Amino acid sequence: MLAMQHDWIDISTPLQNGMVHWPGDPAFVATRKVDMADGNVCNLTHLDMSAHTGTHMDAPLHFVRDGVSMDAMPLDAVVGPARVVAIDDPVAIQPSELEKFDIRAGERIIFKTRNARRDWHDQPFDEDFVHISADAARYLVERQVKTVGVDYLSIGGYKTDGVECHQVMLGAGVWVIEGLRLNDIEPGDYELVCLPLHLMGAEGAPARAIIRPSHGAKHGVRYD
Repeated sequence: MLAMQHDWIDISTPLQNGMVHWPGDPAFVATRKVDMADGNVCNLTHLDMSAHTGTHMDAPLHFVRDGVSMDAMPLDAVVGPARVVAIDDPVAIQPSELEKFDIRAGERIIFKTRNARRDWHDQPFDEDFVHISADAARYLVERQVKTVGVDYLSIGGYKTDGVECHQVMLGAGVWVIEGLRLNDIEPGDYELVCLPLHLMGAEGAPARAIIRPSHGAKHGVRYD
């Protein structure tokens, strides 16, 4: 994990050829189209990728027919206090586990699960990643959270809860950050800055996410 000035920590998934992507989505391909090694005056890279590559955000439009797109996202959804919470369930995030966190209206919640125990970005796609169950999605909507972040490529599962989880959360106007890299991040209170590309009319966008511990934050256990 790369620490930045003033204790900022980059929690974005690095983009590179061969990285994992959602089955059926375009693979990430970076190609050097102009190269100074060939006598050119500059280097120039061409990118082929999905809007949902690596660390990215979902807008309601992703699963809501008339939902708003990324360019309509309020910046306060992704800039401000955030809380990283550790999930013990090895299969899915459930309401029964969320109850102990006393989640409040307007919070930005980032979930750290067993997904963070490995560098998954350059590994084969994991069909059994820990995800938010549909019941937990409804619970989070009831608690009126502002933003939710997860440590794999989707809030919903690959085999179950995928569509319903997105429909519930995005339909309620919850902003979603997926593909966060939380390997070295301890649970606790942080400042979050996550800025997606300003793609007009898009249902999602790649993003760069950074956090730093809030002053006086109390941190719990960490995964090693």
